[in-house]
Amino acid sequence: MSKKKTIIGFILVMQLLFIINSCTKTTTVPINDAPVITTTVSFSKDIQPILTKSCALSGCHNGAIAPNLSATSSYDALEGGNLVNTGIPANSVVYLWLTGKEAISMPAGAPNNPSNINALMLAWITQGAKNN
Repeated sequence: MSKKKTIIGFILVMQLLFIINSCTKTTTVPINDAPVITTTVSFSKDIQPILTKSCALSGCHNGAIAPNLSATSSYDALEGGNLVNTGIPANSVVYLWLTGKEAISMPAGAPNNPSNINALMLAWITQGAKNN
């Protein structure tokens, strides 16, 4: 078998494994070794403090750049801006931004998103994205 055929075969096997793995996941998967969140996630107590500290900063998502994630606007901005998808939480635009699948990982310049925001955000959306 030629080297080219071996490489193509390897790529096809990896793609098949990726597709099979993607189709069989039915629960929240830990992000960067973050624990799976099994408790109720509160928007006001768990999500908003992280948004305020890491996102709603001067020159960022405090009204300067959409969405406005300041305390008075964030829930409406996420829900009204169609940034959450409770039907398929991992396809939520806000989650894709946080994980770097949509653009650069947010918050920009923060290593591994502070306080496991990826896992918290995914759990909150999975739990119905309630304004609690």
